[in-house]
Amino acid sequence: MPEVVVTEISERIGTITLNRPEARNALSSEVIRGLPAALAAMEADDGVDVVILTGADPAFCAGLDLKELGSRGTNLSADDGTVDADGVRTPFGPRSKPLIGAVNGPAVTGGLELALKCDLLVASERARFADTHARVGVMPGWGLTVLLPQAVGVRRAREMSLTGNYVDAQTALVWGLVNHVVPHDELLAFTRSLAADIVGNDQASVRRLGQIYDEVTSTTVGEGLRIEARHSRDWARAHVTPQGVEARRAAIVERGRGQL
Repeated sequence: MPEVVVTEISERIGTITLNRPEARNALSSEVIRGLPAALAAMEADDGVDVVILTGADPAFCAGLDLKELGSRGTNLSADDGTVDADGVRTPFGPRSKPLIGAVNGPAVTGGLELALKCDLLVASERARFADTHARVGVMPGWGLTVLLPQAVGVRRAREMSLTGNYVDAQTALVWGLVNHVVPHDELLAFTRSLAADIVGNDQASVRRLGQIYDEVTSTTVGEGLRIEARHSRDWARAHVTPQGVEARRAAIVERGRGQL
């Protein structure tokens, strides 16, 4: 029987693929248990700097496996022990490395929540996004009512949740739900190029920036500014020296010239 969560590591980039294409990568109990385990392995691997999450075509993730939900219901509670560093329920568990979602097809309900938990999103032209919790008769538990309004605004989030209607890739781009939309056949190559840009940076800085974004986006503007200032002072004392900046200067200038 094929593995339902497949992993691969290449050039310091880890790729996690949901692998139930016949079920549109729906969240069975096996997937819900396997996904945080796969990400935990990537977190623990010193040879991985960035992680990509995608699905086996034709879908990214169709949400909870309704066949299992309607028979045994075990997938609805399969993640009860999975929490992040703050003790909040999550599909991934604690993580510090950047996570990029490569959305290759429909991302629906729980699948949309997986996408929203990623740091960046690249969508194939075939991607579609929908929150059908109200159609199924269950409530979101992985942060959708917080993260979706952050991405698209409260009124658009309410429209998606209350109607259950699908949003296409280009609309998702205009609304700010995704960072990029690319041709389907270029999705993984483009996503890997973004990941490689991240790999080329100082990884301690990348992870601290990720931590700061996590902290400031979950609080008020004023408190967020204080959090950033505290991190900046602490980082400067521990990590910033003239010698270190000079050692990186030539590479920084050259990379900047290449993007002008």
